[in-house]
Amino acid sequence: MQDPEKVQDRLVADRKVRAVAQAGSYGTDDGWAGSQPTLVVFERGLISPQSETRAGVTVQRYPYEKLEQWRDWDVAREEAPVALLATSRVVYDPTGHFGRIQRTLWTLNEERLAGHREELLGQAQGRLDTARRTLTGPGHGVQEQLLALAEARAVALDLLYPALLTHTHGWPEFEIRLPHAWRAAAGLRFPKAVYRLENLYGFGGEEEARRVLLATRGLGMVEQEKRARAAFQAGYYDGAVRYLRDEAARTHRADLDRWSYLSSPRRDKLGTLLGVTRSPLGPAALAIAGDLMADAREGR
Repeated sequence: MQDPEKVQDRLVADRKVRAVAQAGSYGTDDGWAGSQPTLVVFERGLISPQSETRAGVTVQRYPYEKLEQWRDWDVAREEAPVALLATSRVVYDPTGHFGRIQRTLWTLNEERLAGHREELLGQAQGRLDTARRTLTGPGHGVQEQLLALAEARAVALDLLYPALLTHTHGWPEFEIRLPHAWRAAAGLRFPKAVYRLENLYGFGGEEEARRVLLATRGLGMVEQEKRARAAFQAGYYDGAVRYLRDEAARTHRADLDRWSYLSSPRRDKLGTLLGVTRSPLGPAALAIAGDLMADAREGR
């Protein structure tokens, strides 16, 4: 792996770069063997956001213009990665704009948080309605049930979990040990919601993590397996399972679309990865996501 400090120093020395921050748990008291160094950079001359990972260090770049525009909450909530910005640690900010963005996010009043929550819930409702309309009902088979499960998980993770945390003015972090993070952030105050999240993923501790890791073989998921194995070795068994379930759905979407044409061994491996015998499928998965949406709206 590259030395993250040297990468950071090179970025700070680059005259095009106008702000640098560290993200994730690497280099903090929460760091562990699987933490990945991540740098958030605002740079002149970029037209759109870019992300690259080289030798273990991820750099997420954003156009310099956004550094000023995202100080406005109404603009930031529409287009900025607000959780990433709120939880990053600024190391270079000569204009002070990054700091102003963070202060805005850290001091949002209840009205703005409630509005943000309703926007997230509205997006979730739209996606769940579309999934129910296109993936359930007469004529739909196994592949639609699997696609519905994948969509329920994505909506829960990307929209409903962040919406839930608005009740505590918290911001989600999406590292591989995510189940550990959501239990710590929401488990005591919102036990029903966390239970529903975990039900969608069908966790099973060390035994299930071992099964899922084994199922990655032959499916072209070498890098994902390496990351998940690091989480497994650190004791983040459910984190490894969550990560591999979501990565399997993302990287093998074409297989889900043509499920009935796959060979039996491939179906078995993907079925284990996705947790088809442990998780609700089809309408049941979408119903749990709907219940989680109610939890997120009411803060329970």
